[in-house]
Amino acid sequence: MSDKPFHFKQFSVKQDQCAMKIGTDGVLLGAWADISHRPFSVLDIGAGTGVVALMVAQRSNAEQIDAVEIDSMAYEQCVENFEDSPWNDRLFCYHASLADFASEIDDTYDLIISNPPFFTEQIASSDPSREKARSATWLPFEQLLEAVCRLLSKEGRFNLVIPYREEERFLALAADRHLYPYRLTRVRGREGSDKTGISRSLIGLSFRELSASIDELAIERERHNYTEAYKALTADFYLNM
Repeated sequence: MSDKPFHFKQFSVKQDQCAMKIGTDGVLLGAWADISHRPFSVLDIGAGTGVVALMVAQRSNAEQIDAVEIDSMAYEQCVENFEDSPWNDRLFCYHASLADFASEIDDTYDLIISNPPFFTEQIASSDPSREKARSATWLPFEQLLEAVCRLLSKEGRFNLVIPYREEERFLALAADRHLYPYRLTRVRGREGSDKTGISRSLIGLSFRELSASIDELAIERERHNYTEAYKALTADFYLNM
């Protein structure tokens, strides 16, 4: 993966100090996240480079966009990316574990977003930071949901991206905590692939039990030939699409 800065239309993201580089999951979430309720306050859990928070800052008028990141090098880079952005007066990153952050913050948020570490299998890696960023042992779904329940406002919305294979289990855990899906987009890498081609789930949850809107998004028709739906979703961000 490249350590070079990633340039979007309105901002750039340095990533040389982050174990996890800019990837499709983060860009999908940043472009897809629900701002229809005009959130005043936003929280990005596990911010990494800060790209998702930056995308939401570009798309919304939210006045308070906080992020929390446990890895010290990623935290420092996130702060730098926030400070270098056009929205630096609205962005702030905390260096803390999610559990500590949730126990110390009195605020609640109108929108919480997360591209969480989700690999549940044991991962052998020569890079501890990358292993930490990828392994769900560092942020189990249960811990993530408990924190969200504490930090989300009564009418707030929680949006995240997870592997499709984890969708059913995650939604069951969320329902146990009275968080229910209102929006669900299943993502497949290639248009026309069968159900096994679905790789990711973009999920919107709230404390209200509503009928969820469900759809699918294909990223490519063939390699580097992107679908119109994906180009429309990311049009405000990618320089060359």
